Parts: sequence; C-alpha cells; structure tokens
Amino acid sequence: MSAENLLARLTKVRVIGPGRWAGCCPAHSDKSPSLSIRETDDGVVLIRCFAGCSMQDICGAVGLPVAALFPARQGHNHPPERRPFDPLQVLTASVHEALTVLILAEDAHRAGYVSDLARERLWVACTRLQRGLDAVGELPESEAMRRIRRGEVRMPQVAG
Repeated sequence: MSAENLLARLTKVRVIGPGRWAGCCPAHSDKSPSLSIRETDDGVVLIRCFAGCSMQDICGAVGLPVAALFPARQGHNHPPERRPFDPLQVLTASVHEALTVLILAEDAHRAGYVSDLARERLWVACTRLQRGLDAVGELPESEAMRRIRRGEVRMPQVAG
C-alpha cells in the first residue's frame, strides 16, 4: 500500500514535507490534526497519533489491516531470517538438563537435603517437559534418561 490509500481515508490532510503528512486521527474525536504520516523509501507507511492512539486503532477506524502499512517484499534479495537456535533443539536441551537436575535431586534426597514434596514436583516438571518434547519431535536418548530407564534413579510415584 502506498500512503495515498491511507490519506484518502483521512480528513484535514496537509503536506508537511516530502513523503510526510499530517491529518486528523480517525481513532478519536480529533478537531485538529494530531496524526503524523510518513512513507519511507521502501514503501512502509509510518503513522503516529500524538494523542496516543495505537496503530491498530487507527487502521481499524479506516478499515485497513495493519499489514497494509507494510508492502510485500517482492524481488528483494534479503537473506532469510536467521534464528540462533532451533526450537526443537532448545526443548531437547531443556529436557536433558531437567533430567540431570532430577538425578542430582534424587542424590540430594537420599542425603536428606531435598524434601519428598520438592522431589515429586521436580518429577512432574520433568514429565511435562518430556511430554512437550514428545509432542513436537524425537528425543535422542541422553545419559540421564538411560540412567532412569536402567533403574539407577528411582522416581517417585506421582498421580497423573
């Protein structure tokens, strides 16, 4: 969308510079222009109401989706968004770490440092993390999980 599509829906619009306009905000009872509009070189339309109306409220008042302020990228050679971590790897690592903490808590429980209630709550947390991981992907078995499966760590019997 160009700014013209938005400007056509506003009242008391005036040019205040190249690619810049002021107009009455449609999201509140505006008697004098409090809405600033600017179109950037890449076609993004920036809006700001100095009375504090949100972008969503302004767009909604003129019947435009917020996405209309941002042109679709066509023909740009932008690199794909790079995320520092794969969410599945983060969840897998979280489960592995939780199981490691559970093993340490079991040792501490035997020594009398961890209460039965704390031990059971930790088991519930580990179980929930494992269920979340099972729901989204495969879990490569960790050494902590192998110790639990071999019976080296006895888990409390928790309902549910």
